[in-house]
Amino acid sequence: MTKDPWRLILDPIPARGAWNMATDEAILDACGRGESLPTLRVYAWEPACLSIGYAQPFQDVDIPRLQLRGWELVRRPTGGKAVLHTDELTYSVIGRADEPRLAGTVLESYNRLAQALMEALRLLRLQVELKEHTGTSEGNANPVCFEVPSTYEITAGGKKLIGSAQSRRKEGVLQHGSLPLCGDLTRILQVLTFPDENARRLAAERLLARATTAETALGGVLSWETAAQAFVHAFGSVLSMDLQPADLTPGEKARARELVEKKYAHPDWTQKSAK
Repeated sequence: MTKDPWRLILDPIPARGAWNMATDEAILDACGRGESLPTLRVYAWEPACLSIGYAQPFQDVDIPRLQLRGWELVRRPTGGKAVLHTDELTYSVIGRADEPRLAGTVLESYNRLAQALMEALRLLRLQVELKEHTGTSEGNANPVCFEVPSTYEITAGGKKLIGSAQSRRKEGVLQHGSLPLCGDLTRILQVLTFPDENARRLAAERLLARATTAETALGGVLSWETAAQAFVHAFGSVLSMDLQPADLTPGEKARARELVEKKYAHPDWTQKSAK
């Protein structure tokens, strides 16, 4: 694979969930029109935000519990299940569908990007494996992303470490995912609906048996900045990206602001019925 120019956007200052999702879509729109280079973006969230998948039922979320904690809610443009974005690093890879690193089927491109994710984790001295599962998790009734097996799953000590989701449109391909750096993974269960508290407790036990954080797997603290640099190096070397640091264009910023107002912070999108 030849070394091709890609834009690198590092966003170390955490942003709100609606802005993060709007930014990813604005970049996708610009890439589809040929106005922006394919982009690797690395970012963070504040305040804590629960994101639900494109087709996930809004009823999975316990809104009073969410509001009590001061956490936000956003619906992603990608599929999958719920993720609580806090104490984590999030990446997105965005470009046209004919971009060699994103071309092919969902599984082909996902597996290609997984090689870079694996290298990033190895650079961070994490012992990881890429496990292949058959079938799809989209119809799984479980509301939590990190408890549901994905087709190509990156694990540490047999436990899921990175959750990713992809969207393919006429404009191109968007894949984003999260690496939990630290903290209690079961916090997410406090803002999801369960028939009773015993069901919530059992869900917590299953989640801790299936998923982990970088700090737990590493046995030490891992900063966002250190993880971000590993991601940048790994994507550049494994996927032959000539990563060029840059910011959003004025057009992308304007489009992101529009998407926040009309889509990602709007109840018509967040509370939409699954199709």
